[in-house]
Amino acid sequence: MIVEGTLAHLDDLVELFDRYRVFYRKESDTKGAREFLTERLQHEESVVYLFYKDDIAAGFTQLYPKYSSARMVQNWILNDLFVKEEYRKLGIGEQLISRAFEFAKSKGAAFVQLETQVENVNAQRLYERLNFELQGPDTEFLLYKRNV
Repeated sequence: MIVEGTLAHLDDLVELFDRYRVFYRKESDTKGAREFLTERLQHEESVVYLFYKDDIAAGFTQLYPKYSSARMVQNWILNDLFVKEEYRKLGIGEQLISRAFEFAKSKGAAFVQLETQVENVNAQRLYERLNFELQGPDTEFLLYKRNV
């Protein structure tokens, strides 16, 4: 089940967000994660979706707005996508991306953009399978984009 994250989901979100950061080789910091996420949610600076499997928060995605002056439209950066290791290969990441696209489309976005580390080949396979297009090579991150 996918739900839009609110402050009521903060405990689950903090755990997932902290594990996400550790995956990207950052120090665990649940206090900082709580403060950061509280700010984003209170000020409506991001949109978060959580995936629950059997009442356990198994994964999340977080989107940030990106504005295009030329197109005069608000697009979205799918900045964070994380699924707990024990829940991977169950289609949860794909479902979260699908929900993110439904949201972006409902807001009139032209595209959703994301990045992943060069060595995260599992994520790259998922994004390419879901028709994201590689925007250019980089030494640390790969930028993908898909029209809505």
